[in-house]
Amino acid sequence: MKRRAINCQLQSHSDSSLVQENFTGMLPVLPLEVLEEMLLNVPPQQVVCVCRLVCREWKEVVDSDSLWRERCRREGYQTYVTKLPKDWRLFYFLCKKRRNLLKNPRADDKFKGWQIIENGGDKWKIGPVEEVPLPDNTVQKYFATSYLTCRKSQLIDLEKEGYRPSFMDDFQPDIIISDWYAPRWDCGSEYEICVELLNHKKKPIKKFSPGTVVFQQWNDQKWNQMTHVFKNYGPGVRYIRFIHGGNDTQFWAGWYGIRVTNSSIEIFPSVDR
Repeated sequence: MKRRAINCQLQSHSDSSLVQENFTGMLPVLPLEVLEEMLLNVPPQQVVCVCRLVCREWKEVVDSDSLWRERCRREGYQTYVTKLPKDWRLFYFLCKKRRNLLKNPRADDKFKGWQIIENGGDKWKIGPVEEVPLPDNTVQKYFATSYLTCRKSQLIDLEKEGYRPSFMDDFQPDIIISDWYAPRWDCGSEYEICVELLNHKKKPIKKFSPGTVVFQQWNDQKWNQMTHVFKNYGPGVRYIRFIHGGNDTQFWAGWYGIRVTNSSIEIFPSVDR
């Protein structure tokens, strides 16, 4: 038994030596379709950071539009496209990274993540979405304002969120803002929003601040969406400041002012330049 084990070890060593002697350092040539299919089943970060370094042929496939266009198709990202991207790899990674950068936008965790700037009247309050649902019926709560101005904000550090300064400066992806707001049916109210793109000193580079939206008493109390897209904003954007709020217009005690929820800020690839 001992002799057999030794023979196996010797045979293994002999086979290993034979492989090393015959190895030329050249990888087998794979058909393009086979190589692309293989890369489509490797995690995308490894495709770029590891597979791309294997050889010139692999690098050409990794850098090709066809690989990333097919990856977008398989993962459903082409549904966003209104115009073909110039860089499919960049488009893919931005789509994959896309998420809401605002914390606790639906009041699910009380006021966590928000800075209260003004807390007038009977202060901010969280209420349940009941009579009039939002288009997204998973939203179950909102932030309600009172009879004096209530405003709250968040400051987003883009580098901490994974968007490096060089990337923001070179590619300037679209920054998409969305906010949902609604009045009560029995009381007039006002809604306001201000979003600023800030430099490293937190000074404004671009600003979105539409006029105050006023609702009269006895309205349909439906939910409205405020949207804006920052494009071609230039280099230097490092932070995003989001502020919104409002009040009622009849100074009623309680929470008869504007209601806000489901706010979002997303970084998205620009495809229409």
